[in-house]
Amino acid sequence: QVQLVESGGGLVQAGGSLRLSCATSGVFEYGNAMAWYRQAPGKSRELVARIDNRGVTKYSDLVKGRFRISRDNAKNTVHLQMSSLKPEDTAVYYCNAQLFSGLVVQGEYWGQGTQVTVSS
Repeated sequence: QVQLVESGGGLVQAGGSLRLSCATSGVFEYGNAMAWYRQAPGKSRELVARIDNRGVTKYSDLVKGRFRISRDNAKNTVHLQMSSLKPEDTAVYYCNAQLFSGLVVQGEYWGQGTQVTVSS
């Protein structure tokens, strides 16, 4: 059974940093790609960063150079280090997992979300 549990959200001033974590079960024993998405009020959910099980990363242009995604395969955990935060980064951040069999997506899962609020 796949479970994703986010932590690390909170309130921070503009220019500050936060580190989000996503503890997983039922994911890392398979081919997978992990990602962070975010959804601000009144907006659609958008991809923030993605990392596959080879460590290849992809970032939204909005966060490139400020955010860093990483994974700890020994602890089945994914992190999102966020720096130089801006008020427009305020959103609920969701952990996402895609499980693969070869190149075929076998399943996609979401965490419950964690609120990040950046004050100006």
